[in-house]
Amino acid sequence: MQVTGLYVYPLKSARALGLQEARLDEFGIEGDRRWCLLGDDGRVITQRDCPALATLDVNPTGDGIELRAAGRRPMRVPRPAHEQPMLPIQVWQDRTEGLAAGTEADSWLESLLECPCRLLYMPATTRRPVSLRYGRSGDRVSFADGYPLLLTSEASLAELNRRLETAVPMDRFRANLVIDGHEPFAEDGWARIRIGNTEFRVVKSCARCVVTTTDQRTGARGREPLSTLATFRSASGKVLFGENLIHDGCGPVRPGDRLEVLERRKEPA
Repeated sequence: MQVTGLYVYPLKSARALGLQEARLDEFGIEGDRRWCLLGDDGRVITQRDCPALATLDVNPTGDGIELRAAGRRPMRVPRPAHEQPMLPIQVWQDRTEGLAAGTEADSWLESLLECPCRLLYMPATTRRPVSLRYGRSGDRVSFADGYPLLLTSEASLAELNRRLETAVPMDRFRANLVIDGHEPFAEDGWARIRIGNTEFRVVKSCARCVVTTTDQRTGARGREPLSTLATFRSASGKVLFGENLIHDGCGPVRPGDRLEVLERRKEPA
């Protein structure tokens, strides 16, 4: 078993950026989901509410990020200084906060997405803990839904695509690590793994949502693959694909790195 793909999402719910090497910090992959959009209801904006985020490219720069979208001038956004306002934001059930990036970036994004929003950055001083139901004291996460990393499997996707009229690509599932070399959904049974020299806790199967039905090139939305996935991957009212990870080390991880299963689950998570 080995890693076949690595991805980072500098801005939550914008397009993925492929990596040849992933370095890990306390949050997960360096730079992953450290930026997000705050809606006027105080909640994070994602592709669930705004599929057009799939058309937004976000690239790290030395001092921040650059925003790009078809037909628009690029926008370079520096990391906000600590003197900028710190704004509260709700990510699912968590309340956390981020530094405001400024009105120029907000206006650029509002024009693209056609909804009011503010761009926020999570500095290293912000501590959003992982749920203690699955994590440990000291585990932290960025603006990701709930866990530092998400792993998916090419074999599991192939099994899903075998059941679909039209195959979908892996980008629908917005993983950080993609792996191959095992049976479909073997990852359901893992509790602890090692990739390269880093160990990971496999803490919870990932419940999927409408984002999986969004074309990650165009933002167009349909019914699949969520409709078919629900016919054979449902548990406790949730549709499952992929595994949430918490890392116990700081990488690096590269495509081709071997994956070893160190411990298996006694029951589903």
